[in-house]
Amino acid sequence: MSLNRSEKEAVISEVTSLAAKAQTLVMAEYRGVTVEGMNKLRFSARSAGVNLSVLKNTLARRAVAGSAFEVAVDQMTGPLIYGFSEDAVAAAKVVADFAKTNDKLVIRGGVYGGKALDAEGVKQLASIPSKEVLLAQLCGLLMSPISRTAVVLGALAAQKGEGEPAAAE
Repeated sequence: MSLNRSEKEAVISEVTSLAAKAQTLVMAEYRGVTVEGMNKLRFSARSAGVNLSVLKNTLARRAVAGSAFEVAVDQMTGPLIYGFSEDAVAAAKVVADFAKTNDKLVIRGGVYGGKALDAEGVKQLASIPSKEVLLAQLCGLLMSPISRTAVVLGALAAQKGEGEPAAAE
């Protein structure tokens, strides 16, 4: 079913606003994926804050024109699903995780930081831990020297404490 001019303009403006807020774009070919599979993919995307859309490629090209995602215009061919996310790795992680369990979904490419990524680049981006995990690792690294110092000082205090009662008697 074809869209009329006003509907096309509405789609372009919606995708343009998504692209303005997003850090990452991931494109995947969905040919052969069942409706049930697409519903699972969309559910996991929604829970991760990723906006997945099946768009006409000409509308997608017009929507990303002038944005950081314009470098991927040459990859926008065939039946594609577009995933935009404000989190740097969320879109790549959702699509790559689904592609592991469903061989019909083929990652075509993406964009991060204004640079075009191939399928392998998207998979590498997906392998980066999430922001929360990275913050927890950083806190652990920062607390490690402090906790070691506290343990050493506690041991010294215990040694001095053991020696004093014996000398007092």
